[in-house]
Amino acid sequence: MYVCVCKGITDRQIENAVIEGANNLGKLRRSLGVATQCGKCSCETREILQETLNTTVQAEFYAVA
Repeated sequence: MYVCVCKGITDRQIENAVIEGANNLGKLRRSLGVATQCGKCSCETREILQETLNTTVQAEFYAVA
């Protein structure tokens, strides 16, 4: 689904960037350009960021256990 219409950025692109190390909104802005124009996507971007970080941390925890 498109999250940032201004830049044409999808939720999958955001998830992949987080998995590759963009662990905050500033890094996502620099790597993808998300939330750099009108800013309406910043809330949704933060939610996807947090969900992806939580999922990644849980996956790493269970992989170690």
